[in-house]
Amino acid sequence: MTRPLRTRAGAAVAAGLVLTLAACTGGSDDASTGGGTPAEGGTLVYATGDAEPTCLDPHVGGNYPQALISTQYLEPLVGRDADGTILPWLATEWTVSDDGLTWDFTLADDVTFTDGTPFDAEAVKANIEHLQDPDTGSSTGYLAVQKVEQVEAVDATHARFHLSAPDSALLESLSQQWTAMQSPTGIARGTDENCAAPVGTGPFVVEDWVRQQQVELVRNEDYVARDPQAENDGPAHLERIVWRFIPDAATRYAALRSGEVQVIDNPQPDAIAQADAGGDIAHIDAPRPGSVNRIELNSAQPPFDDIRVREAFVRAADPEPGIETLFAGTATRSYSPLSSVEPTAFSEEDLFGTDVDAAEALLDDAGWTGRDDDGYRTKDGQRLTVRFPVSTNQSVAAEQSLFEQIQANAKAVGFDVVLTPLDLSAWYGVLGAHEYEAVSAPYTKVGPDVLRILYHSDGTVPAPSGYFANHAGVTDPALDDLLDRASATADDAERADLYRQAQQIVLEGYYILPLYDQQNHFLTSGVTGVRTLDTVATPTFLDARLGA
Repeated sequence: MTRPLRTRAGAAVAAGLVLTLAACTGGSDDASTGGGTPAEGGTLVYATGDAEPTCLDPHVGGNYPQALISTQYLEPLVGRDADGTILPWLATEWTVSDDGLTWDFTLADDVTFTDGTPFDAEAVKANIEHLQDPDTGSSTGYLAVQKVEQVEAVDATHARFHLSAPDSALLESLSQQWTAMQSPTGIARGTDENCAAPVGTGPFVVEDWVRQQQVELVRNEDYVARDPQAENDGPAHLERIVWRFIPDAATRYAALRSGEVQVIDNPQPDAIAQADAGGDIAHIDAPRPGSVNRIELNSAQPPFDDIRVREAFVRAADPEPGIETLFAGTATRSYSPLSSVEPTAFSEEDLFGTDVDAAEALLDDAGWTGRDDDGYRTKDGQRLTVRFPVSTNQSVAAEQSLFEQIQANAKAVGFDVVLTPLDLSAWYGVLGAHEYEAVSAPYTKVGPDVLRILYHSDGTVPAPSGYFANHAGVTDPALDDLLDRASATADDAERADLYRQAQQIVLEGYYILPLYDQQNHFLTSGVTGVRTLDTVATPTFLDARLGA
């Protein structure tokens, strides 16, 4: 099925914008109440507070807003359930050689991309090569398949992956949206055209992108469900999805309450609490896998190249009261580098107890004994300054307020924490120039292998996109060794133990201040059957129907 694409410029959505809906019915999500009968067809409106992607192809760059929307039109080779079990999807079976260097994937033999291109082993080969091509500018996907040396198309339904080294996380990596399969014909059109409308095998097709306003998706009439957890085995019930970009949380919530949209993401904590209290708005809580939300302390440059200063900051920060109050019970304090949904997550709560006296003593011992006229500590005439860029596209208002509380708490012991709100593009630029000492940088990857991405010394080297993931600047040979061995082993128990030891090094080195799981909350009204995938916790609308 081929659909025409229209891309045009559009005005930014203002806070007071009145949304219009072609087809709107009353009702509820599965967990809400309300009247009405679930319907076939119609248009669902989704309002996102995440930054509008600059490219709808998640191979390019590779951030979470791309994963959110691309789940609707691109599908992965494999899936994952809530227990971490890998599920068949576009690949139906797989085997691995004893040395871990050769993976054989059997592919579904009756799948076609929506432009008519067959999904086959040559398509898989083209996708991996696209991810690895420096001109693609990939980051998340590039890092995920870094150990794939070559893909051999044995025959139409048999793709053989040759690896440079064993990769115990390969299947987890291939379950993500950043490695999802696209039409080779679509990729061959070039980056600009493919960014505007990637071609996949999913239940919807990109029809139109009104930049700074919305993306319009239409049903793939020929779709056959590959998701083993889906109830629907054919085309989606919905006819269309309008994917709106509405940065203001209050405006999104007002549109949901009025029935102008059916699903919103990134709601404020008070809106989540209201939904949980009952009524016609339902709440889906889907914490992301991989890493937690955390503040990373840049150990590659002063002042955090001194572990004493890192520990002093952590001991003074005292985030827990702010988490309890600002998030209205919707977030739970973490003491681990890994999300609570990861079975291998390891915590050391005692390392993160607030102790102002200890913080003061650590700074004295590190030589930060002077004080300037504003009360900040100094050493050799330099103020104890911590530049902290904040992505306003990725940190909700409650989190930004939490950072302000941490700023005030750290000031009490002499830190000058300089919070700088930035849009996503400027934020990436500051990180790329290493103009920061602390940062909260969300990173989503299925499984504990995210530790290798975030804390292996290799992660200090930028990917082709220019993005590097090791913002804490960790270069520890012992940690590298643990992460390399965990990546190589096929023994689950050994892998878990190696990742536990790796987490212990990260925590005891005070490279990070863990905060809470990466928040993924969705509110729904007037729709049933919305669920999230157990890969990177993105919503899928294959089973969704308007009404209740």
